Amino acid sequence: MLMDKVVSLLEPLLELSRVEIEAMVEVPPRPEMGDLAFPCFTLAKTMRRAPAVISAELAASLISPELRAEAAGPYINFYFKRTNMASAMLTGLADPQFGKLQIGAGKKMVIDMSSPNIAKPFGIGHLRSTVIGAALYRMYEEAGYTAESVNHLGDWGTQFGKQIAAYKRWGEDERLAKEPIKESLRLYVKFHDEEENDPSLGPEAREWFKKLEQGDEEAVSLWKYFVDISMQEFNRMYDRLGVKFDHVLGESYYIDQTDNTVTKLKQSGLLTESDEAMVVRLDEEGMPPCLIIKKDGTTIYPTRDLTTAYYRHEVMKADEVLYVVGAEQRLHFQQVFAVLAKMGEKWSEHFIHVPFGLMKFEGRKMSTRRGKVVFLEDVLDEAVERAAQIINEKNSNLQNAAEVAEQVGLGAIVFGDLKNHRLNEVDFSLEEALSFEGETGPYVQYTHARIQSLLSKANTNTDEEIQEASKSAADEHSEALQISDSAWAVMKHLSRYPEQLERGVRLKEPSVLARYVIDLAQLYNRFYHQEKILGSSKCERAYKLKLSEITSDRIKGILGLLGVQTPERM
Repeated sequence: MLMDKVVSLLEPLLELSRVEIEAMVEVPPRPEMGDLAFPCFTLAKTMRRAPAVISAELAASLISPELRAEAAGPYINFYFKRTNMASAMLTGLADPQFGKLQIGAGKKMVIDMSSPNIAKPFGIGHLRSTVIGAALYRMYEEAGYTAESVNHLGDWGTQFGKQIAAYKRWGEDERLAKEPIKESLRLYVKFHDEEENDPSLGPEAREWFKKLEQGDEEAVSLWKYFVDISMQEFNRMYDRLGVKFDHVLGESYYIDQTDNTVTKLKQSGLLTESDEAMVVRLDEEGMPPCLIIKKDGTTIYPTRDLTTAYYRHEVMKADEVLYVVGAEQRLHFQQVFAVLAKMGEKWSEHFIHVPFGLMKFEGRKMSTRRGKVVFLEDVLDEAVERAAQIINEKNSNLQNAAEVAEQVGLGAIVFGDLKNHRLNEVDFSLEEALSFEGETGPYVQYTHARIQSLLSKANTNTDEEIQEASKSAADEHSEALQISDSAWAVMKHLSRYPEQLERGVRLKEPSVLARYVIDLAQLYNRFYHQEKILGSSKCERAYKLKLSEITSDRIKGILGLLGVQTPERM
């Protein structure tokens, strides 16, 4: 839109591609410095003239009925003629296809996300992988990719030997039937507490896992039981969060394929023995060896992740794979990708770890081994309860208050996570996340509801009202429509949505859209408070209502990408 206009004017004058020019265009820090700006520093190297001279020459050549270009030192500042642009901008912004990109057309993106461990509670620590991954999934779809989500459950490994050993020693079927996850956690914590004083527990657990790998009937039966009760817990959380998966394939799915991976490693000459175990040395890469087979002959998760990578390349036909997994696993993925590279698998260059920082809940860290888990369900329930109290205080007559409280409470948690850069550690505060003021989900949701209330009061079809107002203005030879500073700021921000979506996808960063929609809500609320909307002249009322409707739709669309619902009334 505005960016396209500037790039189209500059392209014939420069020996640069559209993409290169677009990357150089900036948004000035203050409105009086223009709507967009183009710095000429880079051009000085090739054109062999001072940036200020280049900007003056280019500005003199940039002539358009829609804007004026002014040289300001080394910059060219672009000022759009609002009246000339308003109608076309509103039409373009209202187009349902506006913002939908095709940068991923023909490409399949597989996103490995959530991936909780079986027989463990769904703690709030799992929230980040789940909501970041789900947001990226929707963003990639919006950008034209064919996206597929995979829940790579932690349903295999030595922890199951520990879980079974603990159950055999201290398990109580009655307690397991009543509270399966909490009882599973109690057993797991008890194992680690007792292990410090009972050296026989470690070998006992390893023996149970070996039995599981060998298909022992009792071991497999107990393992399946723990998987079933865990999935019931997980699915309840996913349903509340509105998260769905195209594939639920745990580590166990690939167990019968790991032998092929080990064979490939042997044939490549990469496997070496180390302390009775088999490893791939990564000295040249500056990393410790990657353990493939432990000394007891069992596989380990790098082996299974290598096998999974082959499956996603050969069976799922993925062009790219994102692993949305905590930053603490960085070395693990560096090792896995390094092993694939040493095996000559060029496709592994497109397998990418998308790390994120730890989450604390109001100062408390998570530790499953010690039982210090903040259960996600408890947090969701508390958020909804607090949201219900706030809504009752603000609007005690709201008809669907319980439904809105669920949407606001869950939205506060999801948005409260996603507004943070994913690499940042998050110390989550419910009080802050549920505030209706500031950079929060409820604030953005309330802005959408406010616009819906305005449109309901207007009781009109905005497209018909604009057409009627335009015809009336032409018949009466009215003065040109004046676009206020606050309205123009909203229109400009709306026009930048495609750039922000592209940036969010490129950086694999949902916070780009979260920050964008916060800014949009703030700009609209400034416009709402400064402008008379329903009481304006026919022409002004029409364009202001249309701008409001477009803003509401964009807020709803972006919150939808982030996994946050938008109540019509609050």
